[in-house]
Amino acid sequence: MEFVKLSNGVCMPMEGFGVFQVPEDTCEQVVRNAIAAGYRLIDTAYSYQNEKAVGKAIQNCGIPREKLFVTTKAYIQQMGYEKTKIAFEESLQNLGLAYLDLYLVHMPFGDYYGAWRAMEELYETGKVRAIGVCNFLPDRLLDLCYNARIVPHINQIEHHPHYQRTKELALMKELGVQPQAWAPFAEGLKGMFDEPVLQEIAEKHDRTPAQVILRWNVQQGVIIIPKSVHRERMEENLGIWDFSLDSEDMEKITSLDQDCPSMLDTREVSEVRRVYDYLNNPVLTSLS
Repeated sequence: MEFVKLSNGVCMPMEGFGVFQVPEDTCEQVVRNAIAAGYRLIDTAYSYQNEKAVGKAIQNCGIPREKLFVTTKAYIQQMGYEKTKIAFEESLQNLGLAYLDLYLVHMPFGDYYGAWRAMEELYETGKVRAIGVCNFLPDRLLDLCYNARIVPHINQIEHHPHYQRTKELALMKELGVQPQAWAPFAEGLKGMFDEPVLQEIAEKHDRTPAQVILRWNVQQGVIIIPKSVHRERMEENLGIWDFSLDSEDMEKITSLDQDCPSMLDTREVSEVRRVYDYLNNPVLTSLS
């Protein structure tokens, strides 16, 4: 496993485990399996409704707390200075933790400026080691950076071979914001795993297309949080640290870019409505 140093000096694993859509009743065991497989970064969110299960897994996994990097996120209804402070304490209680490693604004909607002021204070008091945002497109990210006292340490975005966002990654590097990829496989949409280019590169390195995708991300300096409830897939996803893609491989993957999101477009009216609908029906609505 490799680590990346955030702009504030905090070291963060380059690969972690996501628990989006992992049900509360199975999540504890799934996370314990992930930690046993070698994951040390665990990524959840208030809106996933499984923080308590993640907390139980952390408490019962046998790994010291300081060896784990725990992330959660505040959702739209938790935006605003006072609301976010309350939300943070609720998430801490759900997780059974004394501090967080990373706290994120989940969506670029609602009073996220008020939320950010609260997060800055939480960071300065030591209750959280790093703060950041999710799904912020370049205009909103840059505007927040211009107006915040503390520039976000992380921007967690949809990033995969079909949506490569090269200019956005360059901007984040300029701003000192670390990119992190949620759903790095785009959940297999648009035939991701069947791409001949990925299959060819996988065969060349005696790997799987999934491993090629993950390796492609980390070689660009992008943190990854793949998810699987199957132990063998968890181990497969971790098996990317003993090989490298060469420049020819990387160039071939560039040709797969479709320059549009596969899962979430926060500028589409229908998508914004879907995201807000999640507030009322989180079980049936797909959300990342």
